[in-house]
Amino acid sequence: MHHETPQGKAAFFDVDGTLISTNVVHAYGYYAMNEGTVRGIVGRTAATVASIPLFAGLNLVDRKVFNEFFYRKYAGFTQDRLLTLTEDLFEDVIKPAIFPRAKDLIDEARRSKLRVVLVTGALDFTMAPLARHLGADDLIANKMQFVGGIATGKVIPPIIEGANKANVIRDYCDKHGLSLIKSHAYSDSASDYAMLAVVGRPTAVNPDLRLRALARSYNWPVLDLR
Repeated sequence: MHHETPQGKAAFFDVDGTLISTNVVHAYGYYAMNEGTVRGIVGRTAATVASIPLFAGLNLVDRKVFNEFFYRKYAGFTQDRLLTLTEDLFEDVIKPAIFPRAKDLIDEARRSKLRVVLVTGALDFTMAPLARHLGADDLIANKMQFVGGIATGKVIPPIIEGANKANVIRDYCDKHGLSLIKSHAYSDSASDYAMLAVVGRPTAVNPDLRLRALARSYNWPVLDLR
């Protein structure tokens, strides 16, 4: 059976640390748990949140365990309340944290006729304003389960993180008839090694030490957007 070679290609972007300097998960959890409006507590930056020992520790140990623990904090929130918080969070925390050259990188991808896709372990409603702002074509993110408009605190599997990001990228290319080998991926973290290795054109962006070493050994390009 003759298969057409896919012509289209995409650029897949991790978000935290790659396009923005803040950790959305920490920032958002902080607001959600404090139930205050973001504006009221914007003075306490995301950096403060990242230093909460429990969160910092869990995140280093196991991203998946961390995510599951973290998402439980949303149980009981109404969809409306979360959407309001999300808009505040975008204006106050995410928008100012976008790396100055992130927009250039995305514009360049668009000029090269690449479909721009954000791939993140953050929740889809948290990321939607950023995707709109950057003009992304698509967003692959975790989805909170809602029952009767109330968050259950559970995420609909599969959880988007680590090696799973590679699977969702592969599936996305299959579904949309895109060439995996001609597609690009961008991330700052060695935990996204699988996501970078699955495409033909990986780039390490603001890499952590482990990713910098990997990029060197595989001859992957390294970009600094900071």
